[in-house]
Amino acid sequence: MSQIGPQPGQPAPDFTLPVTGGGEITLSALRGAPVVLFFYPRDDTPGCTKESIGFSERLSDFAEAGVQVFGISRDSMDKHDKFAAKHALTVPLLSDTDGAVTEAYEVWVEKNMYGKKSMGIERATYLIDAEGQIAQVWRKVKVPGHVDAVLDAVRGA
Repeated sequence: MSQIGPQPGQPAPDFTLPVTGGGEITLSALRGAPVVLFFYPRDDTPGCTKESIGFSERLSDFAEAGVQVFGISRDSMDKHDKFAAKHALTVPLLSDTDGAVTEAYEVWVEKNMYGKKSMGIERATYLIDAEGQIAQVWRKVKVPGHVDAVLDAVRGA
């Protein structure tokens, strides 16, 4: 099976996106410390809500390990702000409304749901090292246990 998207050892595609709470995040400006990017399909859907709450609940553990975590979807900032407020999310959410970042990471894929094909975000997580290189990739993520798996990888377990 062919590998899609940036792979370990390759540079992480750079971007600048708006972030919940105001302002923008530029990936290359975060160099010097590892970063976790988790791509998820849509705000306020069951799996995405569980994953975002999971990362929010463990955010202090990631911070202790010196790692920043960001969630990315194509939802608008308005939707992100409502989603974050509704579920008391502390993990910063980035809005990729034009899809440039989801395309760069090749997580915008054809999905098949109940025989109906549509384009959407494949749940995926990227661990980026302090030098801006991809360190580890999780594709087709299943939510249960995922946050712990990423945290273990960050801690070098």
